[in-house]
Amino acid sequence: MRCSGTYEYLDGPEEQARLDAVRRYQLVDQPVEDTYERIAFVAAAIFDTPIATVSLVEQHRIWLIAAHGLPGVREVGPEPGLCGSAIAQDDLYVVNNAADDPRTREHPLVRGELGLRFYAAAPFRTQDGYRLGTVNVIDNRPRETTKRQLTALEHLAAIVSDELELRLMVIRSAAAEQRMREAIS
Repeated sequence: MRCSGTYEYLDGPEEQARLDAVRRYQLVDQPVEDTYERIAFVAAAIFDTPIATVSLVEQHRIWLIAAHGLPGVREVGPEPGLCGSAIAQDDLYVVNNAADDPRTREHPLVRGELGLRFYAAAPFRTQDGYRLGTVNVIDNRPRETTKRQLTALEHLAAIVSDELELRLMVIRSAAAEQRMREAIS
């Protein structure tokens, strides 16, 4: 087990089951889909931030299934303090000033060129309870949020959950159809 900061990266069966859940939706290493891009755009608009992402937390990276305001960026490191820490809890994860917050001040996106200062994330879950990733908003200046904005972020995360379940139904239907075709042949 590797423990660092506020998020514990587990090597055991519970973390393996969560990682299996991430993979079953077949979004990692795939092109961006419009649905998730729209969700990220709406999140950025609600918070008036330059950046919003929809992320999947893998074992050794954070895969961005949408990255509004980060052209060409599809993955970031799994360092604790941001997405990896946000999925470790059920509730919203808000950092008003990352440079002053002990959870985030050493994170490369805070110390580095991006100069991240504000971060708010809502984890999304599968129907069987695995927290796979987050819908989050990012700015390079400190901010405060309203209850209405945070509620909207939670709703966007719930929409991602719904979209994932629809995606899984399509994947399973296509696999069943393929098996039927092979059985007939």
